[in-house]
Amino acid sequence: MATVRVPAPLRKLTGELRTVGASGKTVAEVVEDLERQFPGFKARVVDGDGKVLSFVNIFVDNEDVRFLRGLETPLQEDAEVAIIPAMAGGQR
Repeated sequence: MATVRVPAPLRKLTGELRTVGASGKTVAEVVEDLERQFPGFKARVVDGDGKVLSFVNIFVDNEDVRFLRGLETPLQEDAEVAIIPAMAGGQR
């Protein structure tokens, strides 16, 4: 089972848990399991076309899935998946 690090904006869905366990052989399957456990989760990370939202980053064992196989990135049994909202702003 993968360990998923949940960002603060999504913790309302997980009962304020910072990490949760999710099953799946790919990131997409983990997202589906998270949706099953925490309804509404998937819509906060994946768009209607099944792609990671542009303002969300997903890392598997510190590797950005955009540079791997996206949501089809395979997972090891003990993988760590981190969902990180993109940051914006800065100095003017």
